Amino acid sequence: MNQVKLSKDEQKLLDAVESGQFESVLTDERRAELKAVAGFTSKKDKRINVRISNRDFMAIQSKALQQGIPYQTLVSSIIHKYISGSLNDLTVNHSKDSTQGNHDRS
Repeated sequence: MNQVKLSKDEQKLLDAVESGQFESVLTDERRAELKAVAGFTSKKDKRINVRISNRDFMAIQSKALQQGIPYQTLVSSIIHKYISGSLNDLTVNHSKDSTQGNHDRS
C-alpha cells in the first residue's frame, strides 16, 4: 500500500488523534442526521457543473471538513434542504423586513 507523505503539521495532528488526545463531539442525533443526508445524496442520478468563487469554494470545503463529510455531499445537502424548505434564504427575509418597514412609516 502506498504511504501518503504528510507535512509536519499533518503528522502532528494524526499522531494526536491516534493517541486519543481528541474526542469526537459528534452526537447520536447529528450522526443520524448525517446518515439521513448521506442516504438522500447517495441516490445520485444527475450531474451538475457550477462555477463559484474560490472564496465560496474554500468556505464550503472548510464547513464540510468540520462536519466530516465530502464537500460535494455538503453542497448536495444544502441544495436539498433549500428546495425542501428546511433551509431559508436570509436575504429574502431581510428584503421583506426592509420593505415592510418602509410601508409602516407611511
